[in-house]
Amino acid sequence: MQSLRYKAGGRAFAHIAQYHPELTALRRDLHAHPELGFEEIYTSTRVKEALKLCGVDEIHDGIGRTGVVGVIRGRSTSSGSMVGLRADMDALPLAEHNDFSWKSCKPGLMHGCGHDGHTAMLVGAARYLAETRNFDGTAVLVFQPGEEGFAGARVMMEDGLFDRFPVQSIYAMHNWPAMKPGTVGINSGPMMAAADRFTIEITGRGGHGAHAYQTVDVLVVAAHIITAAQSIVSRNVRPIESAVVSICAAQAGDLGAFSVLPGSATLVGTVRTFDPVVQEMVEKRLKELCNAIALGFGATATVHYERICPATINSESEAIFAGDVAESLLGADHVVRDLEPSMGAEDFAFMLQTRPGAYLRIGQGTGASGSALHNSRYDFNDDILPLGSALHASFIEQAMPLAAA
Repeated sequence: MQSLRYKAGGRAFAHIAQYHPELTALRRDLHAHPELGFEEIYTSTRVKEALKLCGVDEIHDGIGRTGVVGVIRGRSTSSGSMVGLRADMDALPLAEHNDFSWKSCKPGLMHGCGHDGHTAMLVGAARYLAETRNFDGTAVLVFQPGEEGFAGARVMMEDGLFDRFPVQSIYAMHNWPAMKPGTVGINSGPMMAAADRFTIEITGRGGHGAHAYQTVDVLVVAAHIITAAQSIVSRNVRPIESAVVSICAAQAGDLGAFSVLPGSATLVGTVRTFDPVVQEMVEKRLKELCNAIALGFGATATVHYERICPATINSESEAIFAGDVAESLLGADHVVRDLEPSMGAEDFAFMLQTRPGAYLRIGQGTGASGSALHNSRYDFNDDILPLGSALHASFIEQAMPLAAA
């Protein structure tokens, strides 16, 4: 990987850059040993070992099953302030097609979203903060399991995360291949959409394909539902609002039984929205359409609708603060403060529902493979490790500054 073509200011970056090789080695070790949500035994053990070597004041494990929390007290704690930083640790159920030496050693699993890099960046911040302690208050470093569809943030909170560590605010970041290395993006409102999952079970009457008139064809019903579902957004959601309805999988019948019409079919998909009112309406319309279409063909349709993750909404003052911190490191030309929201989802949203905070994106580029997130050839850009660590550390230093002597 090429070196970043920018010069980040700030003492945190200059200090952390000295142990870039160690952070790279940690990141690549985590990449080689990916683990799914709530199975991050190796990862959490490596994090605890690293935090101990960093000299943090407290290490707490088992929060949210495999979550780890590190606590670092500043040179002074007279302010009584407590600020949180969060990184996710889990990998994806995806086969890796890279061929570098640190590729996944586990078939069917890989760090295809960069959580290995997020973990390493927060470890880098822990080392700097423990060595320098240039802040007045307490830093809480949250290493979270199960971000990829397991709602690990919610599980940590249900396990008493904010009761035990009552932070006044919390910050997180995610690498973003669509942005150049040395850039940061944020806005003062929605950053990521709410993610819902639905399953549509269609029941009809199977039979011989040569005598279709004797059946209630679930494939015809499924085809009409798939088509009609696309009208929900175009004909029910105002153009100035945002929503996505995607049916992502369909299962019916046996590919080896070409003349048999099945008696049941299943459709699975996702809904993405920002506004809870739009979210409610889309769920209602989807159920109405499925029931009406099935009834029209003499079949039945049952819709199971699950709210997986709320929208990730930055609080305004914390988003402005995070942008200011990024500017102090990179300069205004490298910080996008009105970044377009993504229809992807992020369970950091659960934390932002109970604590003010901000979620930002740190540019990393697509690298030599040209791959984006959740791609079998994706890899985290190790060049941005010092910058990510410096951003984390600077949130702490600037949110809880030491009083002037």
